[in-house]
Amino acid sequence: MARRSRGGGGGGVVEAALKADMAAMRLVWRRGAVRLVLVSAIAWAMLVLLALAFHLWSCSSSVAFLSALCKKDSKVLNVLDSMWLSSKPLHRCPIPVADDPNSVAIPKRTANTIVKKLSYITVDKQDKDPSPLFGGRQNWKQREESFKLNSTMKVHCGFMKNSGADMDSVDVKYIQKCKFVVASGIFDGYDIPHQPSNISHRSQKLFCFLMVVDEVSLDFIEKNTTVKIDSAGGKWVGIWRLITVHRLPFDEPRRNGKIPKILTHRLFPQAWYSIWIDGKMELIVDPLLILERYLWRGKYTFAVAVHKHHRSIYEEGDAIKRRKRYARPLVDLQMKMYYYEGMEPWSPKKKMPSDVPEGAVLIREHTTMTDLFSCLWFNEVNLFTPRDQISFGYVVHRLGDALKFFMFPNCEYNSLFILHRHTREHSSKVEWAKTIDEIVKKGLKESRGGLGLWTPYPADLSSVELPAAKRTSPAG
Repeated sequence: MARRSRGGGGGGVVEAALKADMAAMRLVWRRGAVRLVLVSAIAWAMLVLLALAFHLWSCSSSVAFLSALCKKDSKVLNVLDSMWLSSKPLHRCPIPVADDPNSVAIPKRTANTIVKKLSYITVDKQDKDPSPLFGGRQNWKQREESFKLNSTMKVHCGFMKNSGADMDSVDVKYIQKCKFVVASGIFDGYDIPHQPSNISHRSQKLFCFLMVVDEVSLDFIEKNTTVKIDSAGGKWVGIWRLITVHRLPFDEPRRNGKIPKILTHRLFPQAWYSIWIDGKMELIVDPLLILERYLWRGKYTFAVAVHKHHRSIYEEGDAIKRRKRYARPLVDLQMKMYYYEGMEPWSPKKKMPSDVPEGAVLIREHTTMTDLFSCLWFNEVNLFTPRDQISFGYVVHRLGDALKFFMFPNCEYNSLFILHRHTREHSSKVEWAKTIDEIVKKGLKESRGGLGLWTPYPADLSSVELPAAKRTSPAG
């Protein structure tokens, strides 16, 4: 009996040991399975990321074979482009420029025909402020009169007396010689100057390359790149002559950036021709070839590219609101004014290929008509929102056929430059405001720009319904 008892006890120990071993094996297998799943998931994610990276790289590659592998309309690129995390490869096409800058013949300047004499209002009698508004206090009647063309005209055009945007005397003296200008600007320290490439010796001697900066940007540039000072005290970064402006007129950096961009003729009054490029761009085409291609060949005085997505200002306004580029109710108010004043959505029946430009490159001969257009465009930017792509089409609409105007294909525009990212992105609280009450209660109203949005309009806009905006692109 005792032996059976001992034998039975031994069997129980063995059985218990086997169960323990089995439990341990199950635990090992379970942990192994979990690890296998995790490793497989990580490996799969790495493969997906690798494939995505290859896809994006092939789309931007200059190697023909790799570029051919890219599916330009892929959903991946569309999603990233719409989120502004990455961009679809720019659609570029060859620019039919002349072969050699040295062979380009500079024509006689265009005669002033419709508007023969243009002057500027620099003092508003009703403005008693010792620090006048830079854009003046243009009323609704003056605004309307400014669109009526006469041989002699006097209009608001920024630079009111003692209103700011002052230059150093050394820079004022330097720009007196500048008849051909490539201009750019950096405000609030968003960029550093990018050196142009493919610039001929002739263009280096003919053009002034002028980079307009504020004091904050000048300090940022001096800390992040080499600034050389010439014997006269002028500051240079490579080919760019830095032009510092003091006493900025606006609270909003975007508005300050419109001064050199739109009012190039006021900042550099001796200029016959100018090419404006945004500060984040690197010019890669000789400027003399640009003038020949976009102005002289077709006898135009103003050239700008068609927007890559939008044709109607109402589409552009819708995109601005969705991307929170300015306060939605103020964008709506500006568009309601334009719609009430007869600005219809773009259609193929219009003479222009688009009402919305790519405003980062502007090519101009400074005739009185071109200068008037720039003044009227700036006045709209000064009165309403700083989103100049909305007001551009409206001013073109009001002037009709008076301006010798050329809108060229977007693919050519993309071939003029290399686009660099800002060092940081601009954002202001007003861009997120959803209602007028929110803007007022939170003190988001600008104090020196956009005042037309807060001045009673001479008509009732409450019943105006904006036309539906067709969202023609996932990028908005």
